[in-house]
Amino acid sequence: MTNAVPMPVAVPERHLYRITEAMRLLSMSRSFIYEQIRAGRLRSVKQGRARLIPATAIQEYVQLLINESEVSLDETA
Repeated sequence: MTNAVPMPVAVPERHLYRITEAMRLLSMSRSFIYEQIRAGRLRSVKQGRARLIPATAIQEYVQLLINESEVSLDETA
């Protein structure tokens, strides 16, 4: 038996992502994703019982993090 290292699973590009896919895209835990949704920092939609993250919401969230990072860097300079 070999100890094979699992290959990362590619997340297909599309308009809506499941929570597990958003976790991979953002490199964040499930609980942190839900915290961000509850805080209103990451938008989500419901389709039946499934909670989905729009691709645009992921892009907006990344931009929010970048903006917050730049503000904190400006404050330390």
